Amino acid sequence: MQSLARGLAVIAAFDAEHPSMTLSEVARRTELSRAAARRFLLTLEHLGYVRSDGRDFSLTPQVMRLGFAYLSSQSLPDVAQPHLQRLSARLQESTSVAVLDGDDIVYVARQATRRIMAVSIRVGTRFPAYATSMGRVLLAGFTPEQLRDYLDRVTLVPITPSTVTDPERLREELGVIGERGYAVVDQELELGLRSIAAPLHDGAGRVVAAINVSTSVLTPHGESVEQLLEPLRQTAAAIEADLRAQGR
Repeated sequence: MQSLARGLAVIAAFDAEHPSMTLSEVARRTELSRAAARRFLLTLEHLGYVRSDGRDFSLTPQVMRLGFAYLSSQSLPDVAQPHLQRLSARLQESTSVAVLDGDDIVYVARQATRRIMAVSIRVGTRFPAYATSMGRVLLAGFTPEQLRDYLDRVTLVPITPSTVTDPERLREELGVIGERGYAVVDQELELGLRSIAAPLHDGAGRVVAAINVSTSVLTPHGESVEQLLEPLRQTAAAIEADLRAQGR
């Protein structure tokens, strides 16, 4: 039990101000001996939760899996679903919430108005993060080290002719998304489909999930999905407020 607690303390030592640390820095922040900190770091590296360049250590995106079990449990879907229903009724478009699991997004809540994709989307459906609006919002929340690791590891396969497959172009797009606070994907996951997504934050301000509205290019909303941004942001704020009220 003590080893588990110390291992989790090592993971928790990394944050926005300390995305990358030396062994000595980890030991100091966790109040562990250098030998103990090294042992836990090497174990976490073996399990895929930590990476090292030989001097500095940083978390990998696989750490998101630890939060996925919590986020995809009862709390987030139950809180989000009524808000998705209201937003969908207001816009007459399909709405969803997803979290990151490894290199994919996983749908944890959804309200569909009509089928606009060739595949049926339901809770549990997975898509590559790089080709989706919700995935890009989540990737934009990565630290530089996490994003570098992601781009080094993932093969950007063209799902449609419009899919961004150049790592540097994707990196630039994620930088823009991080600055403006939303993502638009235009027919990169499926031809004829446009979507816009916004982040969902936890009480500490971290991006932990994403919410989106999807529409067909043939609808009035599909001509310019940015017109959906304000109601999307209002719904995101309402979900965040409900999560905070529950102490999330």
